[in-house]
Amino acid sequence: MRPGGKENFNISILWNAGAGPADAAVRPLCIGKEDDVNIVACVKQVPDTEAMIKVKPDGSGIDEAGIKWVMNPYDEFGVEEALKLKEKQGGDVTIVSLGPARAMETIRTALAMGADKGIHINDPALEGADAYVTASALAAAIKAIPHDIIFCGQRAIDDDSGQVGSVLAEMLGLPSVTIVTKADIEGGAIKVIKPIEGAQLLIESSLPCVVTAQKGLNEPRYASLPGIMKAKKKPVDVKDAAALGVSAEVKAKVAKFVPPPARPPGKIVCGDDPAAKAAELGRLLREEAKVI
Repeated sequence: MRPGGKENFNISILWNAGAGPADAAVRPLCIGKEDDVNIVACVKQVPDTEAMIKVKPDGSGIDEAGIKWVMNPYDEFGVEEALKLKEKQGGDVTIVSLGPARAMETIRTALAMGADKGIHINDPALEGADAYVTASALAAAIKAIPHDIIFCGQRAIDDDSGQVGSVLAEMLGLPSVTIVTKADIEGGAIKVIKPIEGAQLLIESSLPCVVTAQKGLNEPRYASLPGIMKAKKKPVDVKDAAALGVSAEVKAKVAKFVPPPARPPGKIVCGDDPAAKAAELGRLLREEAKVI
């Protein structure tokens, strides 16, 4: 240990399927070097981080006029990891997303990066879905397709709930490993690194499982021009709540959106005497800003 400091250390955890209510239907997966892998990546369309967000006057939501929509950055890490696994192991990548018609653009972006096909859950009844309803819809879509491993972002930058991946795993009866910065698959297991305060967790889980991606897992690629052209012809299956057999009844509802308080204008300390300016700055920091 460094003098006066903290030294990172590793903690190993072995996590196998077998604790959830649906575990009777989950069979451990063994992936050989020649076996193709059925990979799923869940994505969400969110406002661009550079967008100016305005709350509606009645507090019922945000004003979407003029907003640029993009793939959730944490989901990009999940898509990239799915593509890397496909390139290493073989198989295909299916993109699954819940959202309005504009979410198709985000699905096509993932297809342009290299994914093979998509499922778009588009139903006005699901607008405003909470984490539970979102996970229910995703789980219903994923149950209908082969899935050896499922990647999600560890959270979405709009609602910031960080719940969908774990709820999805519970509904599928699968183990989950969250906030992952490194992942390696060997045979029927995945070994991941999850950072925590002052340490790293080395977690091994059986497959299939759900993995939620954190920044640092990889560096997402850009879609190439040929990839963009190919993405236009890749299949995307559109489903609604009725087709999936899910309810739109939410468990949690946002009561009201409130914008942050306006930031007061800055102050400039003027004068020719450096000592006087420093004294005045100290006074302002102490009496008005109250930071010292």
